[in-house]
Amino acid sequence: MKTAGLILIVATLSLAGLTSALAASGSRPATVSTAKTRLGKVIVNGSGRTLYLFEKDKRGMRACSGACASYWPPLITHGKAKALGGARKSLLGTIKRANGARQVTYAGHPLYTYVLDTKRGQTKGEGSNLFGAGWDALTPAGKKIESGGS
Repeated sequence: MKTAGLILIVATLSLAGLTSALAASGSRPATVSTAKTRLGKVIVNGSGRTLYLFEKDKRGMRACSGACASYWPPLITHGKAKALGGARKSLLGTIKRANGARQVTYAGHPLYTYVLDTKRGQTKGEGSNLFGAGWDALTPAGKKIESGGS
């Protein structure tokens, strides 16, 4: 019974990650904006989903790929990312992923969404310690939020 439940959870998360990745893989430039959440004002993607940094990423190099990226889909852009609604254009950049895709960075941090944040304003990934390091939402100034979440 426990194994069946675990398989269902993994399958659900994998499907959610695939859905997020497919939705993010359109041919438009990514947008980064801001939104008010329980953590205060954070940066979000074009769908209003919270964007996170991974503390294991160093000097603009991403450390999240494979299984990690299925739970924490990277924010991919086709063209130059756009800053809207309080996000700072000067803090936007990109890095190249192993597959050649361009991942958006903010204040030098590669950006990711979290598959369990399924609605605008959710911050379920804040303070997580998955895949070997912490995950934190970012303020519009590019600073990580330390809430001491799960």
